[in-house]
Amino acid sequence: MTLRVVIADDQALVRAGFRMILTADGIDVVGEAENGAEAIEAVRRTRPDVVLMDIRMPTVDGIEATRRILVGDAPPRVIMLTTFDLDNYVYAALGLGASGFLLKDVTPEYLVAAIRIVRDGDALLAPSITRRLVERFTTPEPRESPLHRDLAALTPREREVMTLVAQGLSNVEIAGRLFLSEATVKTHVARVLAKLGLRDRVQAVVVAYESRLVTPS
Repeated sequence: MTLRVVIADDQALVRAGFRMILTADGIDVVGEAENGAEAIEAVRRTRPDVVLMDIRMPTVDGIEATRRILVGDAPPRVIMLTTFDLDNYVYAALGLGASGFLLKDVTPEYLVAAIRIVRDGDALLAPSITRRLVERFTTPEPRESPLHRDLAALTPREREVMTLVAQGLSNVEIAGRLFLSEATVKTHVARVLAKLGLRDRVQAVVVAYESRLVTPS
């Protein structure tokens, strides 16, 4: 099944470069947009699997476009495009449900791999990078997360797993820490996401920090 992508960036050269890389690898670029309003329309019209979304665009920026896209029915995965890895706009996008971010100078190989990873339902960011981002932009005082869910719905083991995810541990590392199989850890992570209504482990990290389950180091 062909992987379908929409590219939203206000720079024509960026769109052309990404399109050339993706089509050379058999990925179908079904739409392009130079601002957020066009991106929303392109997604509605083409129903892509993944959207590459620039953060800073005229008319409607990438944050607002992402918000509108992800509240729709069967929304695509969204990868944010940015120039800076620790960007407060990226943090806002992750809170809305974006599956990760890419720097615009990403290598062709990593761009293709990232899109395929996200299409398959995994989060793009390494947990350690997500943690750095969240630690920088969360407030020092407890507050209700815009993604707040009742953590009381989690079992003690699920809270423990969520805490370790937020601390940057991979499933393999969590399995070693808790003396569990990797398959069991994956099951716990899936249950955490389902109970809290989260799209992926990126959002789980955001919720863990903003609900103060984990505090910035």
